[in-house]
Amino acid sequence: MTPRERLNAAIAGEQPDRPPVALWRHFPEQDQTAEDLAAVTLDWQTRFGFDLVKFMPPGDYPIIDWGGETVYEGARSGTRTTKRYPVPEISAWSRLQPIDVLSGFNGVVLQAVEKTRKRLDPEVPLLQTIFSPLTVAMKLSGGKAIEHLREDAQLLHEALRVITDVTTAMLAASLDAGADGIFFATQCADERLMTVEEYREFGVPYDLAVLRAAAPETIILLHLHGERPMFSLQAEYPATIINWHDRHAEPSLADGQRLSGRSVAGGLDERFIADRSAAEVEAEARDALNATGGRGHLLTPGCVIPIDTPESNIEAAIAAAHSFQPG
Repeated sequence: MTPRERLNAAIAGEQPDRPPVALWRHFPEQDQTAEDLAAVTLDWQTRFGFDLVKFMPPGDYPIIDWGGETVYEGARSGTRTTKRYPVPEISAWSRLQPIDVLSGFNGVVLQAVEKTRKRLDPEVPLLQTIFSPLTVAMKLSGGKAIEHLREDAQLLHEALRVITDVTTAMLAASLDAGADGIFFATQCADERLMTVEEYREFGVPYDLAVLRAAAPETIILLHLHGERPMFSLQAEYPATIINWHDRHAEPSLADGQRLSGRSVAGGLDERFIADRSAAEVEAEARDALNATGGRGHLLTPGCVIPIDTPESNIEAAIAAAHSFQPG
């Protein structure tokens, strides 16, 4: 099978020739220009031959054109530190205006997608990273958006409508640039941060408004970030694959697959993959694949892996997928 055929088989819940596998990391020294980001993405794929490429613009990319300022200060995760938040206090939400995603840093990210797709094997799916509107609001405000929505719900609804329009435009432009689908990340559907009722009001409607911009054939990998993900909400989303921190957040990978009736992505613990031995990583991968029988399962981490993860550990995970034989 080609990577695209293998992924499509997994999405359909069928048994591919082997389980698809993909890992992703940030590239904090090469993600500030379109050419550098495309080049490092292609190099990553050339080295490891994953079954899909999860595109990795910097995690702060949605806030830069609203005035966010960030710098990389050596975080092991590869994430950048925000030095200036566009919404430092609640009153600043009223000044949030629409932006053109085809220019500024959003435009740089779109150019990088286009450059990558043109030089990437056409049989390897490319997924753009899109953050949910409430996640973007949290990034804009230094994590204060949930506090603010409890203080002035109407003000946050108005801001979320602006963010949703811009995020929808970014999704559509990413698909136009050549992405086969999206990695849709919500970092707020977590019961440690807010209640399910709050997320139903301030998260779900805006998420679905963004996702409606995707054609039915678009691959949508839904990432539920957090230690207590609101997993039941996945039933309301048009996702083709679900990903969460399955190694340290409920449900387990196999239970999540059973409860959702969807294909799942996971099995590798991103917290420890850089520090374990290659043999331990391979054993964890095999354990995950055995739990699902390798059917409807994309072997991935629960989230981004550290930038210093040894290549031998990445290769061990790949080897587990390549050699897996269903029982």
